[in-house]
Amino acid sequence: MKDKKFTPPKTQKELMSRCEDLAGKTLGQLADELQIVAPENLQRHKGWVGMLLESYLGADAGNQAEPDFIDLGIEMKTMPINALGQPKESTYVCTVTLEQSGELHWKDSWIKRKLSHVLWVPIEAEPSIPLAERFVGNAWLWRPTAEQDSMLARDWSELMDRVVLGEQSEITAKEGEYLQIRPKAANSKVLATGISAVGEKEKINPKGFYLRTSFTRKLLGQG
Repeated sequence: MKDKKFTPPKTQKELMSRCEDLAGKTLGQLADELQIVAPENLQRHKGWVGMLLESYLGADAGNQAEPDFIDLGIEMKTMPINALGQPKESTYVCTVTLEQSGELHWKDSWIKRKLSHVLWVPIEAEPSIPLAERFVGNAWLWRPTAEQDSMLARDWSELMDRVVLGEQSEITAKEGEYLQIRPKAANSKVLATGISAVGEKEKINPKGFYLRTSFTRKLLGQG
């Protein structure tokens, strides 16, 4: 399998021009253009759609702690869409650092940086449609409004207070109005090091920050 990758876009205009080329194509068509073989499904290929779009659009961050398009400061997020045209699932943003102490500020957080400028790319995700035949929608750029930033900051502060207090193993996905913390691992056997309520290290499932569909549904209306 030959994996072709487009060069990083030099301007926001160039990035959006590539997004216009994406819209209306199927994942199979994009894979053919990049000389990549599309899997039958995502069961053993989690993250394949995101990697396909990153290659097509020229994202250059890789595994670095940088936005996907480094020079543009833009993060890309796919948004799987169901048959009703609504977000199908919550959106993963970044991992939660489980060994935290001291003062934390939303304005300095990695998650705020990740969400400061986002390229949203809607993808058809109805299970009845074969993966290669699913269409890509019209992408759009989003920056949080002051109100949205405030809502996310409030959720983040409340959740991180729990982490700092050593209560991370007790946090459930029900907490947070628009931002939630959920396990981020292939299975429950995967463990990471956290800090317990008494200040001792303990092994727990890795956690990630996710945007609820109730929030991304509002963003879809802005797209």
